[in-house]
Amino acid sequence: MKILKCHCGLVEAQINIESFEKILRCNCSICKRKGTVMSMVKNEDFKISKGEDNLRLYQFHTKVAKHYFCSNCGIYTHHNPRSNPAMTGFNLGCIDDVDTFELNDISINDGKNHPLDKK
Repeated sequence: MKILKCHCGLVEAQINIESFEKILRCNCSICKRKGTVMSMVKNEDFKISKGEDNLRLYQFHTKVAKHYFCSNCGIYTHHNPRSNPAMTGFNLGCIDDVDTFELNDISINDGKNHPLDKK
């Protein structure tokens, strides 16, 4: 079990995970701007344990993906991607015992050329 916290501590989540199977960054329009290193779990393995009322939702383009951030400190905590809404991506920088600058083998997700955008 890992605990995720926003910067100000108003929002916390429990993540049912022992190790990070996949660590990634994404080059889509929002991820490139936030520059976050993420991992993923099934929705049932991610539970907001504190401050759900402090979360705000941001959606754009197709309005399928859901991006959440703390309304007080502005930190992105997690999201549900449009390619698989049954999963939760979360900000590894919000987990105290993870130093994202020490992580190796970070995959790049090509969200810039998302298959759902191809005509």
